[in-house]
Amino acid sequence: MERFENKFRDSMASKVALFNRITYYIVNRKGKQMRPMFVFLTAKIVNDGQVLERTYTGATIIELIHTASLVHDDVVDDSNKRRGFFSVNALWKNKIAVLVGDFLFSRGLLVALDRGDYDLLQIISNSVRDMSEGELLQIEKARKLDITEDVYYDIIRQKTATLIAACCSIGAASVKPNSEEVKKFKRFGELCGMAFQIKDDLFDYGTEQIGKPTGIDIKEQKMTLPLIYALNKSTKDKKRWLINSVKNHNKNKKRVKEVIAYVKEQGGLDYAVKKMLEFKDEALNLLSDYPDSDYKEALTLMVNYVVERKK
Repeated sequence: MERFENKFRDSMASKVALFNRITYYIVNRKGKQMRPMFVFLTAKIVNDGQVLERTYTGATIIELIHTASLVHDDVVDDSNKRRGFFSVNALWKNKIAVLVGDFLFSRGLLVALDRGDYDLLQIISNSVRDMSEGELLQIEKARKLDITEDVYYDIIRQKTATLIAACCSIGAASVKPNSEEVKKFKRFGELCGMAFQIKDDLFDYGTEQIGKPTGIDIKEQKMTLPLIYALNKSTKDKKRWLINSVKNHNKNKKRVKEVIAYVKEQGGLDYAVKKMLEFKDEALNLLSDYPDSDYKEALTLMVNYVVERKK
């Protein structure tokens, strides 16, 4: 990870001092770095503990694209905070934040092109397309609030799971290109990503003391799995009340609390936890073919962390 961090920092270098100032700010407020860890651990489990130079390239591409998407997300969501710090758009305004995101996207593509790693570039390009489509699908469905459980899974598969799927398939492809394991670990990452997003949904209902206010998804008219389950179990009158609450009263704190209480009463949280654990178990099952090792144990810990994390 230390060697990767140096390569990642170098990959963000620009001739423009303002870019360097902003990217320095971003790098020094980095998150948990789960995604590059998924790249390295997948490469190791597939290749008997060995990583290649291509693995570092793959991890760098992923982190550049992920960072770019976060900068753009904060603009789209009009968010002033990221991981407890001011977001790029809060400090430097939207215009600069969009340009910084574009710069990071282009650096991610160029890192792959400069080394001729076209297969890794194709994996991440497919992921970026899916992320954009997933966000737009969610916005489209938020207008009508007509999301079924299947559509919800489509949204989170594209919006969230696709990037973790890309991490794992790039990790496998970096050491064993065009192998069956590239597909296998794409599925593994997808399952982890689905569980990750459902865990995020649960935070909105105050299931953990994480310092994050509850009801944010409801205020933003996002249809999460607990809410979809409650809707499907409701009478026509209750369904009308729920949809009306999310659509027209999502800024009313009392009404939002009532929605949260109703979803809990209907078993929405229990159902979401059940589905999350199913995704987790399916992911862990894919690791069962591999012999015990430090990297298998670390990957197992990461999958468990996805569903047990407190924030």
